[in-house]
Amino acid sequence: MSALNTSSTVPEEFLGTLLGGRSFLLSSHAHPDGDAIGSEVALARILQATGRSATIWNVDPAPATYDGVIGDIAIHVGGTPPPGFPEAFDLAVALECPQLDRTGLEDALRRLDVLNMDHHLGNRLYGVANWVDTEAPAVAEMVLHLAHALDAPVDPATANALYLGLSTDTGSFRFSNATPRAFEAAAELVRRGARPEQIAGWLYESQPPGAVRLLGEVLGTLQLHCDGRIASVRLELRMFERAGASPTDSEGLIDYPRSIRGVEAVVLFRERPEGDVKVSLRSRGGIDVGAIASRRGGGGHRNAAGCLIDTATDETAVIAELAAAVEANGDDLARPATACEDAR
Repeated sequence: MSALNTSSTVPEEFLGTLLGGRSFLLSSHAHPDGDAIGSEVALARILQATGRSATIWNVDPAPATYDGVIGDIAIHVGGTPPPGFPEAFDLAVALECPQLDRTGLEDALRRLDVLNMDHHLGNRLYGVANWVDTEAPAVAEMVLHLAHALDAPVDPATANALYLGLSTDTGSFRFSNATPRAFEAAAELVRRGARPEQIAGWLYESQPPGAVRLLGEVLGTLQLHCDGRIASVRLELRMFERAGASPTDSEGLIDYPRSIRGVEAVVLFRERPEGDVKVSLRSRGGIDVGAIASRRGGGGHRNAAGCLIDTATDETAVIAELAAAVEANGDDLARPATACEDAR
C-alpha cells in the first residue's frame, strides 16, 4: 500500500491501479469547496478524454458560484447512489479527504475499491492505493500531474476547473501554501486556457443576495479574544432563514474575520441540523490549528482545519486551545504575555 509522497510524481501503485479501471466514481468531502469541485470536474474530464467514464457523486451540492466551472459535467448529489451503482463502476476515487467518512458516503463507497488522492496531513491511507502529497498546494495541482502521467489533454475547460481548485485552496495565492509549485501550476494552466479574471468574477462578483445578507448575520456575532489576535464568529441555523440563504451560501464566510488587522487565528462555529457544531479554524504562520482539530477527531492543515464538537462549553474550550496555540507561537508584535488570558 502506497504511503505519504512529497513529490509531484504520481506513485506507480496509484497510477497502475487507476489504469486498470474503465469506469470511475469520483467523490470528495461534504460541503465541497473549490478544490473539491475543481479537482472532481477536471479529473472527470481527463478520464473521459482518455476513453474512460466518470461519474461524480457528492453528498452535498456545490455552491452556485462554481456553476461556470462545472459546465456540462453532471454531479449526482445526495445519499442515494447514482444509477448502476455499484456494478457499473470499477473504482472509486476519493479526492481531498483525509478520512473516507468525510465524504458522508463511506458505507456506499466501501463497496468499491477506493483510490485515495489527497494533500492533508494525517491522512488515514484508507485506499487500495494512496497518493498523499502533503507538499501539494491543492489536490487540483496533483490532478494536473496525473493528467501529465496519463498523457491526457488539458483543454481550457479543464484548466479552468483546476485553476479554481488551486486559487481557492491557496486563498487566491495569499496563504502559506502559495509555493513555487502553486505558481508554476497556475502559469501552466493559464497557458492551457484558464481565465483567472473569469474565475475571480465567478468567485467574488456573482454572489446571490442571500449570501451577502448571511455575511451580515455572521459578522454581527464577531468577537475578538486574546487582545485582538483571535476572532470568533457563529453561524446559526436560523440565520439562513432570516437571510434567505441556502447552505451553500456559507462558503468563504470565515475569510472576513481573518482580514481584520492583527488577527492571527479565526474560528467559525456553525450549527448543524444534526444538533452538533462544525468548527472551522484558520491561522497564520506557525499557529497550528490542525493539531487542535486533530485532538477533537478532525483534521486538515497547519493553517486550515476543522472538527465537530457538541456544546457551547466545547466552544469555549476550543477558543482556549486556540489562545494557547497563539501564545505558543510567540509574541512577534510585542503584546503582553498575558494577552490571551481572557480567552481561557
